[in-house]
This record gives sequence, structure tokens and C-alpha cells, in this order.
Amino acid sequence: MSLEDATAAGWTLQVAHTSQLETVVLAAARALLDEVFEGDFDDHDWEHSLGGIHALAWDDGELVGHAAVVQRRLLHGGRALRTGYVEGVGVRADKRGLRHGLELMTAVHDVIRLSYEIGALAATDEALPFYESLGWQLWRGPTYALTPGGVVRTPGEDGAVHVLPPPGGPELDLDGDITADWRDGDVW
Repeated sequence: MSLEDATAAGWTLQVAHTSQLETVVLAAARALLDEVFEGDFDDHDWEHSLGGIHALAWDDGELVGHAAVVQRRLLHGGRALRTGYVEGVGVRADKRGLRHGLELMTAVHDVIRLSYEIGALAATDEALPFYESLGWQLWRGPTYALTPGGVVRTPGEDGAVHVLPPPGGPELDLDGDITADWRDGDVW
């Protein structure tokens, strides 16, 4: 679906950096994600969604979908990979199945392909089939975090991390180790 088709269907897709979004839009995005995640979206989760590029789905003037891409460093194979990390993906329950999520992720993929070596995200079990249908690949190897105290194993994230290697990107061993840079809240 093109942007023109989405507009004709009564909804639009907006892509903008955090700095370009008005406070009221950011507040609407936070409220939407609180609703989508049924209260399991905390201040750290919101902080992780800021500072990058947002894709926003608007339907008749209401925000009904959100996704963000922020820059992170993932360590793999002796390299620090400039990574487009996907955060805060959600579509209002009554708008699911109407291509909003697909269009949000298409915008996210465009940002990753143009700006990063790889894409990465940590997905809920419910979202795994959706991401896999879009070409995201499960990271099968062990996960770690580069913490202030050193590298720490994060076994609870094994099986949740997915990557999107852009064409011509670095060689990845999906069974190898991968380490995320440190941040407050959920590291992955």
C-alpha cells in the first residue's frame, strides 16, 4: 500500500525524528503504547523509544500506531555494529489487521536499510510470527549485555532477539554470541 492509498483509506503514515514531534504527539504515542501493552510499558521503555526516527499511523486524526528506530551498538564477531534498534511498536487493538503494522514496519525497514549496518529488536512471543513474516531472523546464539560491571549473560533474552541484516551488510553468525550496549531498564 502506498502512502496515497493509506490516505485514501482514511489514514496516513508520518515519519519524523523525535526532535520534530510536538509534545502533544509524543504524549499521544506514550499513551497509545501504555494502552497497547496493557500497562506493561514503563518509563524506561518509553525512554528507549526516544532519540531516533518514529513512524506514526494516524487514522481520522487519531494516533493508532507507533514504531521507532534508535541507534545502538551491538557487539558480534569482534565488531561493534551500528544497529537500528526497533522500539515501541504497537497498533491500537481495533486497528490491527488493517495494514497499519505492516506500513509502520516498512518505514522502519527503510530507515534501517539507509542508515544502519543491521536492524535488531526484542519481540514478545505474540509478535514473533509478524516479525518473522517480514524477514526478521531469530538470533539463536547466547545474548549478553555490556554493563558498567563488565559483560553479563542475559539468558532471559535468548530466543527473543531478532535481526534484520540489510543486503550487503556484515556476515552474521546467528548461533554466535551477541552483546548489547548498556542502558537502564531492559537491556534488550
